[in-house]
Amino acid sequence: MNIKYILNGGFNINNTENNNDEFYLEILKDAPESSSVLLVLFANEYERFVPKKERIASEFKQVTKAQKLSFEIANEQDFISQIKKADIVYFVGGKNIKLLEVLNRFPELVNYLKGKVVAGESAGANVLAKYCYSPNADKAMEGLGLLPIRLIPHYHEKYKGKLDEVGSEFELVLLPEYENRIFITEYSQSK
Repeated sequence: MNIKYILNGGFNINNTENNNDEFYLEILKDAPESSSVLLVLFANEYERFVPKKERIASEFKQVTKAQKLSFEIANEQDFISQIKKADIVYFVGGKNIKLLEVLNRFPELVNYLKGKVVAGESAGANVLAKYCYSPNADKAMEGLGLLPIRLIPHYHEKYKGKLDEVGSEFELVLLPEYENRIFITEYSQSK
């Protein structure tokens, strides 16, 4: 059973010239006609959950008229059962450390993502990598390792070399804002 990962380099709220339409279209490309989207907002403060959900739902709806989408905000207590019901699991950006702190409580996470479309934006993409660089924290850190890569979102030349000291055996992925990268991983049914 496969997992389709779509990683996005993030966005800049002050940039009105670009949008994430391509990212949202790629997420929906292999999703069922009626899809449930689980928004993993653990990288954000609780007060920002509802406004972010509304913004993301609005942006998804701008790129599709045909698909019926429902959106749910993940919570720690029901996280695994929420993933099981979702077609799309979207790890929203924010603070890497905050997101990792919560996700590390779910060591078998990858087993529940099998067969899903998994999207990650900025910090949400970072945590899926083996190693990542957080521009906000200005440091390299270890992610969940669901993808065997080193990742730098919001990439600019000033971040060049920030992951040179870790995981040189892993591919280095540099993702500027509004750019995407797709990975398909295969897992056997036995696990």
